[in-house]
Amino acid sequence: MNNRKELLRVILAIAIIIVGITHFTAVEPYARIVPPQLPNPDFWVYLSGFFEILGGIGLLVPPVSQAAAWGLFALFIAVYPSNINMAINHIKINDFIPTNNWFHAIRLPLQFVLFAWALWYTKPSDDPSKQASIIPKQFLPKSKEAEL
Repeated sequence: MNNRKELLRVILAIAIIIVGITHFTAVEPYARIVPPQLPNPDFWVYLSGFFEILGGIGLLVPPVSQAAAWGLFALFIAVYPSNINMAINHIKINDFIPTNNWFHAIRLPLQFVLFAWALWYTKPSDDPSKQASIIPKQFLPKSKEAEL
């Protein structure tokens, strides 16, 4: 279980970092789906991209991974209105993502998988010594159990 959970942690982290980077490299498609009630859509795209990158990196830094997971969970909730706006208004962001009702009827509930995925990492790791990390283990703080 732990190995699968850690593999999925890495997959989520890499995926969310890549998506975050695209918020800086392809701003316009994301800006289109920002709800019109929010001024300056580019600002919100950059801000969410920054926090996606930060959260993805944070998932792979054990001392802050739980906080990063909570942050991603909150971010996924915060950007959900953009996904609703895209669905309701059939906003086309590129030639690959359909705008039909069937697509959105599947896509919107699947967003809750992301919520649950992030929420899974808000709990302490079963075995902190095996948690996926971009920080070499020797540079991480020792756990209380390891010191005994």
